[in-house]
Amino acid sequence: MIRTLALAGGIAGAAVCSQYPEFAQQYLQRLAGQVDALEIVVTDFEASAMRAGLTRGQALSELSGTPFLADRQADMRRTFRRYAVLSDNLATLRAASPLDRITMPQRLGDPATFAATWADYRPAMPVTAAGVVTGGVGFLLGWALIRMLWSLLMRPFRRPARPAAPRRAAATRRPGRVEPIVLRDAVATPVPRLSGVRRDDP
Repeated sequence: MIRTLALAGGIAGAAVCSQYPEFAQQYLQRLAGQVDALEIVVTDFEASAMRAGLTRGQALSELSGTPFLADRQADMRRTFRRYAVLSDNLATLRAASPLDRITMPQRLGDPATFAATWADYRPAMPVTAAGVVTGGVGFLLGWALIRMLWSLLMRPFRRPARPAAPRRAAATRRPGRVEPIVLRDAVATPVPRLSGVRRDDP
């Protein structure tokens, strides 16, 4: 059963992750439109400031004194920040290959652009190398996730393993040690000489 569930999880993970390259491509197209729209606003504001002999910062400082102007200043500051972030993301994603974009999910983090892309996105069959790679990664992640969840769910029902009885080591007998016999040279015992007996020399 666990194998069937893990296989199903792997297939689901592959189906989801394989859509990432195509979604990233459509996100990139919408991101370019967002940057173009913001660029018009930024360029128009800077042109107005230049005609008045002001820099961008000086022109923003002029937007004060009334609640309306203060709100307008805050709006323009948010627009400048968003334009800078989205322009950087757009340049990075355009310079990256489809395989490189797999490692850049943080570049797809603009909420408005993401929501607009997701609303019109339709799943497509992955036919590119990036789609195959992300599909394989998704299969492994889905399979591993199901296995991990199954292991956690079944842990309370597992019986604790009984400790194995200690085995007695068989006594090994060592053969008796035989002392080597050392033969020593016999020492000649001197013959006692009888008193009063004359020994003739030959």
